[in-house]
Amino acid sequence: MQITENTAVSLNYTMFNMEGEIIDKNHEPIVYLHGGYDNILPAVEAALEGKNVGDTVTVTMAPEEAFGEFDPELVREEEIGLFPPDIEVGLMFETRDPETEESFQFRVTAIDSGRVTVDGNHPLAGMTIRFEASVLDVRAASAEEVAHGHVHGEHGHQH
Repeated sequence: MQITENTAVSLNYTMFNMEGEIIDKNHEPIVYLHGGYDNILPAVEAALEGKNVGDTVTVTMAPEEAFGEFDPELVREEEIGLFPPDIEVGLMFETRDPETEESFQFRVTAIDSGRVTVDGNHPLAGMTIRFEASVLDVRAASAEEVAHGHVHGEHGHQH
């Protein structure tokens, strides 16, 4: 079966930076609903269109096609007293703008002299990424999966 709109696709992937170093690799197959449901990067989804089990794709994406440009305005320095006592570098947390109710994720990148540096950029922002994937399985998505906009079951979303 070919990968087309409303198919459930299972794949293995490896992501590389432009120096050829592995920056991410799945440990369990990932499964996504194909067809513009925002379950995978659009450039990768486009490359997978029409592929079959056993096919591989390689997609090189500029930052704007992958995880976005690095935005220096999303890096902030705050007093350590605003954070829990167990704060440490690498900790991820979510905060909500009281005016807009929009939520933001931040990652602690440094703690120094009573100040905490947090970064709201995706960890891979600003990077050109090479994404390599091999197709493991393709099946028709169920009506429920299409209605929910994601795959259910093993390696998919659990309700």
